[in-house]
Amino acid sequence: MRKEFHHTHHMNWLRAAVLGANDGIVSTASLVIGVASAHSSRGAVLLAGLAGLAAGAMAMAAGEYVSVSSQSDIEQADIAIERKGLAMDDDGEHAELALIYVQRGLAPDLAREVANQLMAFDALGAHARDELGINEIVRARPLQAAAASAASFIVGASMPLATAALAPQTVLVPGVAAVSLVFLAVLGAIAAQVGGAPRGPAALRVLLWGAMAMAITAGVGLLAGGPV
Repeated sequence: MRKEFHHTHHMNWLRAAVLGANDGIVSTASLVIGVASAHSSRGAVLLAGLAGLAAGAMAMAAGEYVSVSSQSDIEQADIAIERKGLAMDDDGEHAELALIYVQRGLAPDLAREVANQLMAFDALGAHARDELGINEIVRARPLQAAAASAASFIVGASMPLATAALAPQTVLVPGVAAVSLVFLAVLGAIAAQVGGAPRGPAALRVLLWGAMAMAITAGVGLLAGGPV
């Protein structure tokens, strides 16, 4: 039997990784461009970029952990409700699960038989999966999401930061902007490829938002005027 590949298997870590890398590129490039546009020295630009990288990675990890932990708490609370229901009204839970299968297209007798067999094997798992929509593929994993988000933020932020360190001072702003936009387009295309979506629209989305963020911070830096 041929084993099928499904893109949803990557959903948990892919979302956090793409968000982290995208935010790392956009926020660090925007910060570097904003500081450089204020006629700051390369040292000040790199210091601001490094500070942004450290703070951003920690913020992304903390934000993902808190957010996904909240989702995990909700899942556990719902599972506890199902566990209590199974202990108090096993027949009612059988009927509830059978009704779900009838609504999905099974004949009533077959639905009851399927519910009986699945609940005999793993009653709580059957209700978590088919009533609540909770399974191992989509189950919330806070630590995995936090680690993926922080690591990908660091990778993304390193790209504009390295460009700022290597580019001549005279072309630092356009150089960082150009390189960052290229990386954003590549990131959008890769994320779409892994997720099974069209690459063009995904790349265009991140390009537009990234360019807008860099343009705004460049404007802020120009208005600030003097060295930082």
